[in-house]
Amino acid sequence: MSEQMSQQLLESYPSCVAVEDAFTPEELDRIIAYGDTLQADKAILTGDGWDQAAADKIRITRNAWMANTPDSKWIYDRVFQVMGVVNKQAYQFDLKGFAEDFQYTIYHGDEGGHYDWHMDLGPRPMPRKLSMSLQLSDPADYDGCDLQFYASRQLEVAPRIRGAAIVFPSYILHRVTPITRGTRKSLVVWANGPRFR
Repeated sequence: MSEQMSQQLLESYPSCVAVEDAFTPEELDRIIAYGDTLQADKAILTGDGWDQAAADKIRITRNAWMANTPDSKWIYDRVFQVMGVVNKQAYQFDLKGFAEDFQYTIYHGDEGGHYDWHMDLGPRPMPRKLSMSLQLSDPADYDGCDLQFYASRQLEVAPRIRGAAIVFPSYILHRVTPITRGTRKSLVVWANGPRFR
């Protein structure tokens, strides 16, 4: 990401801010190559009382947790920069950094990957305040699997451009529609901070 990003007007929607070209195609390839070396397991829903059939109606994804290591530090540094610029220009939340590892998320068409309406909050000592989804896959490689928001009177669809970082408040209702062909990969990140007041 160039320095001019901090000076340019970010593309803003009612529910989110989109930063195009936050990473170069070569950098996206490096993220995917690194993410594919991690152990990706079927995502589970937290809380008691979920049987597999009920959970699958809400979410089918494969996730790997990307810790901040020497191999991934450059990714953390860039995401920190992108989210910092967006937060300064659009939200001005009190953020303290990343309390959780980054989530490398994979939606497979042959599994019917999706994630129904939800918010990213949840009970945590330091709540999630700002979420980001980095589009790693080329949109020609899959059908469906749109990141959608419902925070106003109409449904909004996030840009599908490869390399776009979609940043939004963690309390915004959003979903990923079912994927019907191919595979979509994304990097999901949450910035944490003190409770809103």
